[in-house]
Amino acid sequence: MAGRHRRPPEERATYREVFAVGEFRALWAASALSGIGDQLAQVALAVLVYYRTGSPLLTAVTYALTYLPPIVGGPILSGLADLFPRRTVMVVCDLLRAGLLGLMALKSMPFPALCALVFVSVLLGAPFTAARAALLPDILKGDRYVAGTAINNITHQTTQVIGFLVGGAIVATLGTQQALAIDAITFAVSAVILLAGVERRPAPAGDAQDESISLWRNTRDGARLVFGDPTLRALVSFAWLCGFYIIPEGLAAPYANTFGGSPVVVGLLMSAMPVGMIIGVFLFSRFVRPSDRIRSMGWLSMLACAPLIGSGLHPPLWGVLILWALSGAGSAYQLAANAAFVAAVPPSGRGQAFGLAQSGILAGQGIGILLAGAAAQVLGPEAVVALAGVAGLSAASILTLTWTQVRVDVIASTQSDHPEPEVAVG
Repeated sequence: MAGRHRRPPEERATYREVFAVGEFRALWAASALSGIGDQLAQVALAVLVYYRTGSPLLTAVTYALTYLPPIVGGPILSGLADLFPRRTVMVVCDLLRAGLLGLMALKSMPFPALCALVFVSVLLGAPFTAARAALLPDILKGDRYVAGTAINNITHQTTQVIGFLVGGAIVATLGTQQALAIDAITFAVSAVILLAGVERRPAPAGDAQDESISLWRNTRDGARLVFGDPTLRALVSFAWLCGFYIIPEGLAAPYANTFGGSPVVVGLLMSAMPVGMIIGVFLFSRFVRPSDRIRSMGWLSMLACAPLIGSGLHPPLWGVLILWALSGAGSAYQLAANAAFVAAVPPSGRGQAFGLAQSGILAGQGIGILLAGAAAQVLGPEAVVALAGVAGLSAASILTLTWTQVRVDVIASTQSDHPEPEVAVG
């Protein structure tokens, strides 16, 4: 009407619309299944090593082995998601990881050999994750992609909570080898689900001839794409902030000594941040408009780090759980960063770009946990968690200042590159 100006409403996809897509259901089920097994194995190793050695450093080293492999080969192996059909990459990685975990479960082996197999198994997760992330925008369009990403994040955090809470009990009841065998089975079943439920698509880069040369070239081009663009560089920096607020999980076992050190306390501490993120992602995806998600990224990134500073005041257990859950809720900003990243990256390089970003995330987390474990030997876990909060808040504040200058263009790019979902008429 004349004289009235109103911005058109922004469509927000529902979770029901996303789950109506059969390929997404298969992708989701496969990831959820293997994720539960991974968390079971992760908490089992953390508790086992700390109880054997009593060393926060060795516990952190073992936990860091689930994050450090991307430093070695993650950015290069992620390029496989652009050279070969993405479903094929995921299935092969699942089967290889099932074999490795099965080997670990057959008999007891020296601790260094076990760590080596864990390292290789996690390394294979780099091309799997890159292929899955690159495939999701082909399956879900518009705000359905954001809703699907939120569902995946909630599911991932839920599997963490389940694994962390029941992992100690399962290991105590069944034993370490049996827990690893369960993890192997989840990978095998995941491969079957992907074969049955996800459509085979051709390789984005065409025929994968001369793979070794193309793989190195893809890695170089992906790094140039991500770090040569100011917007992508800012978004990746936001993603890599998690290297600060992941530290409480890596120190949960020694931190629990303050409250008696039982496996139940370890599980509660390790699950606090995932629970907070589940709540934050749900609220962020369902009740915040797409453009407002981008606008609030900076403030939420600061919330992800600031509550950790309170750990330095030595609060009671319930206070620590609340502070860490608030940190997890703030980390929901990653949902908006992911959507903006997709809008800015061309489909043909999506696997390499996602893989590079994900490898940096895991590498930063591994290094952060490793350094935190060494520092906890001297300063204690409470002080180290508080210092991680201070450092993360400082970095987030600087990023927020620069983000304010470019977010208008990012909002426009996200809205133009993500068409609204079709609406049924009649």
